[in-house]
Amino acid sequence: MTPQLYVASNGLGLWTSDDLGETLIRMGSRAGMYSGYQIWALAVDPSDPNSLLLGTNGGLYRLDRREKTFTHIPSPMNARFKITALAFSPHNPNVVIAGTQFAALYRSDDHGRNWRHLDVIVPEICANMAQSRFTQILFDPKDQQLAWAGVELGNIWHTTDGGTSWHNLTKGLTSEDIHGLAVVHNGSRKVFATTDNGVHVSDDDGESWQVQAFDSPKPYTRAVVQSPGGDLFITNGDGPPGSWGRLYRSSDLGRHWQRAPLPGDVESSMWSIAVNPADPKLMFASSSLGQIYRSTDGGESWSALKRRLGEIRHVMWLPS
Repeated sequence: MTPQLYVASNGLGLWTSDDLGETLIRMGSRAGMYSGYQIWALAVDPSDPNSLLLGTNGGLYRLDRREKTFTHIPSPMNARFKITALAFSPHNPNVVIAGTQFAALYRSDDHGRNWRHLDVIVPEICANMAQSRFTQILFDPKDQQLAWAGVELGNIWHTTDGGTSWHNLTKGLTSEDIHGLAVVHNGSRKVFATTDNGVHVSDDDGESWQVQAFDSPKPYTRAVVQSPGGDLFITNGDGPPGSWGRLYRSSDLGRHWQRAPLPGDVESSMWSIAVNPADPKLMFASSSLGQIYRSTDGGESWSALKRRLGEIRHVMWLPS
């Protein structure tokens, strides 16, 4: 297994690495996608690991990982500002859900070739004139009927019929600014949500939420991810893009959090985390303004990669 790292940037296209991030190579426009696009979301097809979907400010693209070429996929999402969230159903890889900015949800039942607009009404412009957008779509790995979708400035949306219909969840949330989602099974199901006002946890599939405290000067959180080893990780900072960042780890389902030992100064909010069950020890994490970190021992220790990019929106690693 040769790990391949993919780094989605805000305005510098997609970057790849075959040597654990020591060398990062930008995929040029000759590969079939403009290299100056903002890449907001990545999703690998569970039935075809060679196929990677990308959500951009120029529409939907499919990457052939072996050929290293992009193909544009026409869709009604071309009329939106950006495609900011993508997820394949782990139970039926024909089903893909996509979220956009301005906030709208779309569904495909044929691997992303054709799409339909779902009946989810989210205000496009909020009171402070900010634009709402979907940030993450999360399918439950055990129950094919359940999924959640987070909206930055639009709360959390939930489906109990596999993604056909959705309803809004707000009870107990201290912020409508939703950034990341995770679902954990450990005898029962817990759902986690990160916001600009801290981490929230739900024991009833998101119908109600409680804030889960952690020791940081600011409660701003972005990603929440369960590693293949079972620990939870969250990214933290002082806002977008922020001037400092932290990574936290929990071994008891979020009841207690310990700061992970990132080397040197993190100069913006920590943003993304990449894990893969193909190697439970290998992890990557990135900051908002382009610093990338690697762990080869499941998050016990971290090293900083040499190359620094511009704004990073998503990191993912996959076996070759």
